[in-house]
Amino acid sequence: MASSFEFPKKIFAKSVYHNVPGYINVKWSDGHVGEYPISWLESHQLPSDLEMSNKVLTFRKFSHSYNKKFHPCVEFEEVMNTNEGLTKWLQYVISWGYCLVKGVPVTPEATKKLLERIAFIRETHYGGFWDFTSDLTFKDSAYTDEALDAHTDNTYFSDPARLQLFHLLEHTGGEGGTTLLVDGFYAAYRMLVERPRSVEALTDYAHPWHSSGNEDVSIQPYRYFPVFEREPTNARLLRIRWNNYDRAAKIDWTPTMAMQWYGAARYWNAIIRRENQTQKWLQLEPGTALLFDNWRMLHGRSAFTGKRRMCGGYINNDDFVSRFRLLKNGREKVLDDIGTYSTRQSF
Repeated sequence: MASSFEFPKKIFAKSVYHNVPGYINVKWSDGHVGEYPISWLESHQLPSDLEMSNKVLTFRKFSHSYNKKFHPCVEFEEVMNTNEGLTKWLQYVISWGYCLVKGVPVTPEATKKLLERIAFIRETHYGGFWDFTSDLTFKDSAYTDEALDAHTDNTYFSDPARLQLFHLLEHTGGEGGTTLLVDGFYAAYRMLVERPRSVEALTDYAHPWHSSGNEDVSIQPYRYFPVFEREPTNARLLRIRWNNYDRAAKIDWTPTMAMQWYGAARYWNAIIRRENQTQKWLQLEPGTALLFDNWRMLHGRSAFTGKRRMCGGYINNDDFVSRFRLLKNGREKVLDDIGTYSTRQSF
């Protein structure tokens, strides 16, 4: 294998010609002749003028439904036994932000296999695949029977998990515990339409986040992160980071900046509480698993009584995207497109 740093510094093309359709040949000044796919050269050509980051938040293509009874859904057997079913499941999550899986055997073992159909499960301070009740095993609000406001998980990680799966295995002797989903991308779009200056505040002012509930844990990202994270070259909304329980005190700003941020955060909090516009409530049942995009969807729940047993886990972004791209496009297309996804396509 040749090292690019061993090539002559002033190498240049002496001639260009083609013998095979779809390929061109280049004879270089050092005598080497190379053959290159035209399609690859076209997809990797350098722009004449590079547009740098734009100030206005933009969005990748996504779907949002006001119909509270509509939920994208696939069948367990279809996902487990066919790549077409697995692709459909992941495509629904990319498009809608979440997807239900019906017909899941009501066991943690089957649920774990379902999640591992995508990729390996992410390990955190909560473990890998979790199976828990409201017993405060971990000092986290999720391990109680209290209501939880809409939030994203892992705000305190530098790289929050991309996918999260829940499967309610049991709920006896009580009621409640309805799951709340909020489409964060759509909520951010509404905010951009209604109050764009507030979007700027939640994008420009980064915050400290932490997880310090248990005695042996105090997790903090390597730097501050904003509520709205954008892709640097095209300003597309990449990830939402929102959990009021995880937010730490910020000191590197002026009183004016603080007032701007808190005003924007208050408005954002109001938007994600709009029952007829951004919120969807659904009652999970044994046999139905919920997979959602933790970078896009906020989740919560109503308070509950009785005994509830829940299982699930996290999947990292890179493993999820790798799996989906290979399933959808095939290995040859994925390899041809290496280095171009950030400019042409976003998940």
